[in-house]
Amino acid sequence: MQKLTLIQSRAIPLSAENIDTDQIIPARFLKSIDKNGFGDNLFRDWKYNVHTNEPNPDFVLNNPKYSGEILVAGNNFGCGSSREHAAWSLTDYGFKVVVSSFFADIFKGNALNNGLLPVKVSEEFLKEILNDITENSEEEILVDVEKQTITFKDKTENFEIDSYKKICLINGYDDIDFLISRKQAIKEFELKTQKVLYEN
Repeated sequence: MQKLTLIQSRAIPLSAENIDTDQIIPARFLKSIDKNGFGDNLFRDWKYNVHTNEPNPDFVLNNPKYSGEILVAGNNFGCGSSREHAAWSLTDYGFKVVVSSFFADIFKGNALNNGLLPVKVSEEFLKEILNDITENSEEEILVDVEKQTITFKDKTENFEIDSYKKICLINGYDDIDFLISRKQAIKEFELKTQKVLYEN
């Protein structure tokens, strides 16, 4: 996975609340087990007219003035079914961070496992970011994974992240990569354990 340390980027505002995983990636696109290509169908039923298959000009991802590696969404992002494909589609589209005031637990876990950082902020902070970036698409957000801070204009908030997942994100590890990185320590532990058992 790609290392995530400092992310400074413009952001895309998606103020809808209770965005579930079927809206993020509709069930009919879950046939593949390859993580690549899911970004093409991210928010498919919002991005395209269901009847004509033409791009919906009113949807934010079709608005050329908005771009960036950070998605700022309304409260309760990622609710619904546990499909890991939701995280795949967001990362494949190019997002590194999703900001909201609440994340569904399963989505949050899936995101962290796939190199996508869910940043939980206060409702007041979220509202301010959404209002500002909707009006001024040039505004940037800074996310510092090491310090666990998100900064927008002159305001900063801290966010929580599991310490193990933090290590994985900073180093670009998945679970297997992390175990490989601890290979020498594991060997030393095994030797020490064998020595204790032999002596006893």
